[in-house]
Amino acid sequence: MKTGIKAICRITATLVTAGSVMTAGALVAPAAQAAPAAAPKVPSIVAKGGFLMDSASGRTYFSKAGDTRLSTGSTTKIMTAQVVLATKGLNLDTKVTIQKAYSDYIVRKGASSARLIVGDKVSVRTLLYGLMLPSGCDAAYALADKFGSGSTRDARVKSFIGKMNTTAKNLGMKNTRFDSFDGISNGSNYSTPRDLAKLATAALKNGSFRAIVKTKSTSQRTTTKNGGYRTMQWTNTNKLLGSYNGAIGVKTGSGQQAKYCLVFAATRGKRTVVGAVLASTNEANRTADAKKIMDYGFKR
Repeated sequence: MKTGIKAICRITATLVTAGSVMTAGALVAPAAQAAPAAAPKVPSIVAKGGFLMDSASGRTYFSKAGDTRLSTGSTTKIMTAQVVLATKGLNLDTKVTIQKAYSDYIVRKGASSARLIVGDKVSVRTLLYGLMLPSGCDAAYALADKFGSGSTRDARVKSFIGKMNTTAKNLGMKNTRFDSFDGISNGSNYSTPRDLAKLATAALKNGSFRAIVKTKSTSQRTTTKNGGYRTMQWTNTNKLLGSYNGAIGVKTGSGQQAKYCLVFAATRGKRTVVGAVLASTNEANRTADAKKIMDYGFKR
């Protein structure tokens, strides 16, 4: 009898070791392992071109015509800000006097405006808010005139655009060329979704740039030509702010040739993704395209 009991114990031990349990004469199999999660579906976007990357590693998450040259519209102004903020010895409190040439330019081009007033003295910091939130081409002109080199306004503007192209080259933007300070093209102002994502990634390393582009609305004070003060109210054209979890900027763009463009970034946890969509069909679709791409990236 004892010999029989020992034999049963040995059999039971063998079954347990194999990962099964004998209960009331029945063999119970171990729980099956869960199947790996399915890979997220690559999104379909309306925009002609789109791109998304990880800002830290540079890993590409999404690309649709990512290296196709397209018109950039006012997303060009990211480079305008980048050149200004990279200026050695920059003092953001330096005042710039608004010239009639800037307002005349807005009227002549039918361009987006920060509604700057001729004769007002406006700090560089305030001009950057006017550049990036309401997409003021008058602010872009003022910055190009201030930070270019030369004895005439035309020479200074030409010099500033040269700095934009030099910066693009240094950032490895191989398919980019700027011929204006604001994206109103003179015939050859173009970039690609990948290049604009590279630009935004570099620009976001600057604390002042990050603070500006994540701002939904702002009140900025300027000094009038009579020594008084004026308050400017600006709202960001980037609808992702406040509507997409983790959105931190960056810049909208539009135009007859550019259609609807958006360079964007968002942070969740320790991850930041940066991307661009170019030549979407309307404002709602460019925002929806950006959200689709970022949702996809955060699942990767």
